[in-house]
Amino acid sequence: MYVCLCVGATNHTVCDAVSRGASTCKEVAALCGAGGDCGRCRRTLRAIISAARVNQAELEPASSSLGSAQKSA
Repeated sequence: MYVCLCVGATNHTVCDAVSRGASTCKEVAALCGAGGDCGRCRRTLRAIISAARVNQAELEPASSSLGSAQKSA
């Protein structure tokens, strides 16, 4: 789905920017342009960034417990 019509950025484009380290609307804009023009998409950008943080937080405990299990083996 298109997130930013000004630059034609899709949710996949924004998710890619977030996976490369963008954690604010300004950082997303620097990486892919979304949110850097009129600003109407910034609410959606913040939602995508927040969802990525939640997903990352859910994955971290599992990966850290795997690492400690491998160390003790």
